[in-house]
Amino acid sequence: MTDLLSEYLPIAVFIGLAGVIGLALLVAPFLVAVKNPDPEKVSAFEAGFDAFDDARMKVDVRFYLVSILFIIFDLEVAFLFPWAVAFHDVGWFGFWSMIIFLLVLTVGFIYEWRKGALEWD
Repeated sequence: MTDLLSEYLPIAVFIGLAGVIGLALLVAPFLVAVKNPDPEKVSAFEAGFDAFDDARMKVDVRFYLVSILFIIFDLEVAFLFPWAVAFHDVGWFGFWSMIIFLLVLTVGFIYEWRKGALEWD
C-alpha cells in the first residue's frame, strides 16, 4: 500500500501545485489591477472601432486581409524553423526547395504590396 502511495505522490503534488498556480493566476489580476480606466484605455485600439460596442457590428474587410497575410507569413516562419534545425540533413535538395518556397512568398508579398493590400487609406 505504501509503495502505491509513494508512486502516486509526485503526481498528486504536481496536480496540487498546478491547481494553486492556476488559481493564483486567475485571482491575481483582480487584486493587482487598477480599477480606474481612463478614456485612453477604453478608446479604439488597432481594431478601428470602439472596444465596448455591439459585438455583431460589421468589420472592415481590410482587417480580415491583414489577418490572412499574418497567417501566411506566420506559417512561413513555422516552416523555416524545422528546416533550419534539419539543415545539415536535408542536403542541397532541401536547400533549393526552401529557396523556391521563399521566392514564391517574396513574389506574392511584392504583388500584394504593389496592389495596395497593405495600405490603410
